[in-house]
Amino acid sequence: MNKPFAVFDMDGTLVDSMVYWQRLGREYLTAQGVTEGMDEVLERIKPMTMAESSALFIETFGLPGTPESVMAEMNAVMDEHYRSDIPLKPGAAAYLAALKKRGTKMCVATATPEPLARACLERLGVLEDLEFLLSCDAVGAGKDRPDVFLEAARRLGAAPAETAVFEDAAFALQTAKNAGFYTVGVWDASGDKRWDAMTALADETVRDWKAAAEALGS
Repeated sequence: MNKPFAVFDMDGTLVDSMVYWQRLGREYLTAQGVTEGMDEVLERIKPMTMAESSALFIETFGLPGTPESVMAEMNAVMDEHYRSDIPLKPGAAAYLAALKKRGTKMCVATATPEPLARACLERLGVLEDLEFLLSCDAVGAGKDRPDVFLEAARRLGAAPAETAVFEDAAFALQTAKNAGFYTVGVWDASGDKRWDAMTALADETVRDWKAAAEALGS
């Protein structure tokens, strides 16, 4: 990757957190007494922000509260994980450090609420490598729309064509590609079945951050 600017997704890309998020909706709905129709809804929320997901839970299952209160309850569960035990993917810190040494300006654009992302990346010691964090909630759209990528580029002072977007989700990578960004597909166990499609879609792929970091340093 030789672009002067880079936008990184966080969950499943830099940090190994997808298993926690995959459990969250199911655990929350189960705790609310939901027993049917869960799988279809959990599939629908994949490209959504947490606010959008919370509203869908309320609408579909007749849950009490507001999208804000449902978000707060789910955030409380994830908050503890982000603050205590979600790890970086092996080699991710070395890759960020190598890009920073090259002078690449980097940020994180994530569907995770900004306070949780900040707590996690600060604990893991990579926040200082980034210019800023940007959440999908801040722009009011999930990654099925290009808003978060375009705003990240604007804040970096970059054009899409000179900016690499690193993503583990094929739909987000497609959104970035359609908006004119250079795309880098990142392997995650949660998306292993879609890796061939990701490889065909992306301009470049990273299956192993350690190997990618070594290649940058060579």
